[in-house]
Amino acid sequence: MTVDPAGALDLDKLYAARLQAARARPYLATALFALHVVESRQVPTMAVDTHWRCYVSPGFVDLMPEEDLAGVWVHEVSHLLREHHARSDRVARERGLTGAGERLRMNIAADLEINDDAYGDGLVQPRGAVRPHMLRLTEGQLMEDYLREFRLGPLTRDIAWLDCGSGADGRAREWDLGPDGAHGLSDQERDGVRFRVAQAITGRPGSAPQGWRRWAEEVFHPPQPWRELLGAAIRSATSAAGAGDDYSYGRPSRRSAGLPGVVLPSLRRRPPRVAVVIDTSGSVSDAELGGALLEVAAIARAVGGRRDLVSVVSCDAAARTAHPLCRAEGIPLVGGGGTDLRAGFARALRGRPAPDVVVALTDGQTPWPEAQPPCRTVVGLFPRPHTGTAYRESDPDYVPDAPPAWARVVEIG
Repeated sequence: MTVDPAGALDLDKLYAARLQAARARPYLATALFALHVVESRQVPTMAVDTHWRCYVSPGFVDLMPEEDLAGVWVHEVSHLLREHHARSDRVARERGLTGAGERLRMNIAADLEINDDAYGDGLVQPRGAVRPHMLRLTEGQLMEDYLREFRLGPLTRDIAWLDCGSGADGRAREWDLGPDGAHGLSDQERDGVRFRVAQAITGRPGSAPQGWRRWAEEVFHPPQPWRELLGAAIRSATSAAGAGDDYSYGRPSRRSAGLPGVVLPSLRRRPPRVAVVIDTSGSVSDAELGGALLEVAAIARAVGGRRDLVSVVSCDAAARTAHPLCRAEGIPLVGGGGTDLRAGFARALRGRPAPDVVVALTDGQTPWPEAQPPCRTVVGLFPRPHTGTAYRESDPDYVPDAPPAWARVVEIG
C-alpha cells in the first residue's frame, strides 16, 4: 500500500484504536487518555516523551491495522507508567553506559519488559514487537535484568530502527517539545495518573498480568529513601575485606600471567548476608509491622534476590529465633511487650555465617548495644512525635536515647 507522506494524520483511526486499547485494558484507561497526541513526520512509528506527549507518524497510522495500533497505544503508555526514562538514566549512571547505542539497548530492554506479557486477552501484538524469545532470553524479567543479558549484534540487527522516544530511554529527541512545550503533564499530574492506574489494577484482582500487579504494589509502596542508604551499606559491605572469599576458576586470577602453565583461581565476591531485626514491641503498630515485611522483601531484592542470604529476628524485650527468608509474608513476627533491641542484635550476630549487614527496623524506644557491632549497621526508624505520651505512658517527659553514632539512621515513611 502506498502512503502519501504529506497526508494528514488519521485521528479517527488513531482514537478508535485508543478506545479499543482502553476496552481491552480498562485499568490503563486513565493513562491512555492522559496522553496528548502530537503529529510528527520525524517519528518512525509512535513515540512518547517524558512529559506524556505521544508523537505519531501519519504514515505509520495509515499502514497499521486498527487492532495493531491498539497494542502500540498500550505499549507506549507502559513506558511512561513504568518510568523507563528515569530508570534508564539511573542505570546509565550506575553502569557507566554512554552513547546512542547504549540508549538503543535500553529501549530494547524496556520493550522486552513490556511485551513479555502485554498482549493476548483481546489485545493484538503489533507487527514488529520484540519479544524476549527473539533474543534467546527468558520472559518475566525487568528492564535492568534484560539489559545485562544481551548486546547489540546479529539478533538485534532487524530492530535497530526501534525508537519509542525519550519516554522509553531518557535520551532527548529532535522532535521533543521539551518541558516548556504545550500539553505536557506536570510531575503532580503524572503521579496522579500512575496512582489511579495502580488503584484500578489492585481493585480488579486477577485481571492484570503479574508484571502490572507487581508495578501497582510498588506504586502504593514506593521505594523509600532509606533503601538507597541500605544499598550503599550493602555495596560497602561487599567491598570490605572478607566479602570476596569464594575462590573460582570461572575467571582465572590475573596473577596467572606471571606463572606460565599454572592457572590460579580468582576471588569471587558474593552478595552480603543481611540480618534484619524487627521491633515487635507493643508500641509498634500492625501497619508498621506490615511495612517492615515490605522492607524485608526490598532487602532481598537488594542482594540480588538471594533470600537465603537474608534472616529475620523478631524482638521485643527478648529476641526470637532467626528465621531464614523464604517468603516475607511467612515470617512470624512474635512479640508485644517492651523493647530491648540489644537482645535482637546479639541474636543476629550469633548467626552462622555471621552477617555482613544488620538492619534494625524500630520506633527507637529501646536501649542500644554499648559496643559497635563488627559489621555495617542500618537503623530504620518508624516516625514518632517527640512530645506527649507517645514514648511512655507512665512518664510523659521520657524521650528515648537516639541510635548510636556508629549506626546509619534514616526515618522510614
